[in-house]
Amino acid sequence: MFLKKKKIVDEVIEKLYRSPDLTRRRIERNGQKISLLFLKNLVNPTQLQQSVLQSIQNIELPLTAATIAKTIPIGQVHICQDVDIITAHLIEGWVYVCVEQEQNGVLLNVSEKVERSLEKAETESLVFGPKISFTESLSTNIRILRNNVNDEQLVTEEMIIGKRNKLPVRIVYIQDIADPDNVQTVKQRLSELDVDDVTDSSVLAQMLDDHSFSIFPQYLMTELPDRLSYSLLKGRIGILVDRSPTVIICPTTFFSFFETTEDIYLRWTMSTVLRVMRMLGILTSIFLSPIYVAVITYHYELIPSDLLLTIGESRSRVPFPPVLEALLLEFMIELLREAGARLPTKVGQTMGIVGGIVLGQAAVDAGFTSNLLIIIVSLSALGSFTAPSYEMGTAIRILRFPIIILAAMWGLIGIIIGICVLIVHLLKLTSLGRPYLSPIYPFRFADLKYSLVRLPQQFYYKRPISNRVQNKYRFSWKDSKKRKDLDE
Repeated sequence: MFLKKKKIVDEVIEKLYRSPDLTRRRIERNGQKISLLFLKNLVNPTQLQQSVLQSIQNIELPLTAATIAKTIPIGQVHICQDVDIITAHLIEGWVYVCVEQEQNGVLLNVSEKVERSLEKAETESLVFGPKISFTESLSTNIRILRNNVNDEQLVTEEMIIGKRNKLPVRIVYIQDIADPDNVQTVKQRLSELDVDDVTDSSVLAQMLDDHSFSIFPQYLMTELPDRLSYSLLKGRIGILVDRSPTVIICPTTFFSFFETTEDIYLRWTMSTVLRVMRMLGILTSIFLSPIYVAVITYHYELIPSDLLLTIGESRSRVPFPPVLEALLLEFMIELLREAGARLPTKVGQTMGIVGGIVLGQAAVDAGFTSNLLIIIVSLSALGSFTAPSYEMGTAIRILRFPIIILAAMWGLIGIIIGICVLIVHLLKLTSLGRPYLSPIYPFRFADLKYSLVRLPQQFYYKRPISNRVQNKYRFSWKDSKKRKDLDE
């Protein structure tokens, strides 16, 4: 049922009557009455004055919705008569122009977006490569992405999620590379979300998880455009969320969280060494403290006699069992890390360094802990910081606590039990339905160069098999014999 324009304007005003910034402007030209509705805090006043109001004054009579839509120099124009759609657009900063006795009105986008300028990434620091990061503006992020991937096959599909706070989301992928099943899975999961609001891309990633009770992140979050473009060219899919500076990349694997884009810019030998160091750092972070607790509690025979005397002297004044001593120090390190992360940057750095030194020395002098455990816990903390992903680093730090308890209960056998449970859990995990431990399980030798090691560039002529890409080859060899040899 069509309503007169006056009634539509009144209905919109009634729906937004609690908004004191709702403004109604009336213009009359030779007996024709024109009404404009907008929220004054959301529109660009200069664009409203110059592009809308002045253009209306210059339009030849008689005025109609179609004439206004064709004449006014605004990029986004929409002819509409639905009250709900009009209200939703006004909240986004549009202006509604209606002519009396016209069934249709015109929505014009004159919104003034609140966004920061392009800056360096805060959570992913780089020495080599582009330093630019995504911002909270979806349109800006799409523009950055298209500057990085100027491929006509790049697809950016828009979806709206959230019932009350509607949030634009873009699914980005390269059509002739990405697996259609992966794309369809992403679309289906997004369309099935029945929520009032999604505040950030990290919240959306949790809603899309395959296994919501797992401690491990199943989607990669990044602020770096070059990392997204590199992932798209490998057959993965990106999800950009308005008002969020981080992008979701899927499907992903466990080893993806230990890669950095800097690995691409460094020579392959350096990148391989750095990747191995990161993996060793993570293993050290998880198992060094539990091994100390297991050996001191149950397996003295594994310690060399000279070192045993040193450990005995260091622990002679400690009144606590090794497990309580280790848990106390690990908890203290986590408190320092959390406090340093929440304080302003300069204060947090100072507090972390001074607090660690002062508390560590005071704990040793007071007999609460030994010097050796201070060193071990510090190495464990450093090892966890080698993970480029903040989410994965946090998961690694949390894993230490149950394994320390297992080590205190059953010694090295308890640690082995913890390792077995951890491996079984990782084997069961999936990301967007794809194996989380690929290319280790299922084993794909050709994909090891994309995860554990780096090789010279000529070995990367094929995209990862794990992503089930449509177009397998990044570039072709002229020498077919050389390609055959590499495939073998």
